Amino acid sequence: MDPITAAALAALAGSLGGEAGRQVWQGLTALVRRPFGRIATQGAQDGGTPQVSSGELEVAALEGDPADAMRAQALATALGVRAALDGEFRVLLDEWWQRAQANSSGSEVHNSISGGTQHGPVLQGRDFSSLTFNVDSQHD
Repeated sequence: MDPITAAALAALAGSLGGEAGRQVWQGLTALVRRPFGRIATQGAQDGGTPQVSSGELEVAALEGDPADAMRAQALATALGVRAALDGEFRVLLDEWWQRAQANSSGSEVHNSISGGTQHGPVLQGRDFSSLTFNVDSQHD
């Protein structure tokens, strides 16, 4: 399984504005809510509760603040530890990660400008945020 980096998780959490990003994130949220596998709970204390995080708190924390690198790293660590302890989770996490990567790399952008003269800046691309234009409102 390719490691899931904190940067990748932060990027996914930051892309929740789009439908594809929401679906990918919901898939991860559903995955971490699954109970630990039988092998992972063997030797656990308190009646079968594992001693490691399921990842639920970390997912919620990163969703609340996608720009926080520490929260992203905490989630990456929780996912890695859980995957190491729970083979079923590891397989499902790997499948989710492959779909998430395919989803993000398969998105295409088509920009088009038509309809006469443009009076102002034109920006073409994908995933812009926090942009400010200082445009003089007077036209010559």
